[in-house]
Amino acid sequence: MAERARNGSANLWPRRRLLTLGGAAVLAGAGGWWLRGQPPRHGQPRLGADQAWARVQAGTLLLADIRRPEEWRATGVPAGSRPIDMRRADFAAAVRAAAGDAGVPVALICARGVRSARMVRALAAAGFSTIADVPEGMLGSAAGPGWIARGLPVVPWRA
Repeated sequence: MAERARNGSANLWPRRRLLTLGGAAVLAGAGGWWLRGQPPRHGQPRLGADQAWARVQAGTLLLADIRRPEEWRATGVPAGSRPIDMRRADFAAAVRAAAGDAGVPVALICARGVRSARMVRALAAAGFSTIADVPEGMLGSAAGPGWIARGLPVVPWRA
């Protein structure tokens, strides 16, 4: 009987290890998913949605909505913004053309500030000297309630 108890408990160890390793793998996967959803750090200025809107109204900022067309269609785009899909192969050139030159202040907005932070880094690497991020995005994030929740003007997007 003692022999059987020892053998029975010995057989549990591989199962426990497997469950522990499986649980660790699930947590690591969840952690990776969470990290991918966090905006990367960059050294460029950040603007609140209300600040970006004030500068757009004053004519001192090009606001580029870098979301996908289906997102523009669903929510509209910020009034005064230029919708430029960030997946374009010529994204930096399209932003430069919309701005007139790389020296014009440009701010990027997406849904929740993750994609805009990534693309701010990419544009800074491409030589843009005055590039800013709107980290609260259209729908809100930890940075703020977002363009729509702030009641800032949105216009329908048409292809």
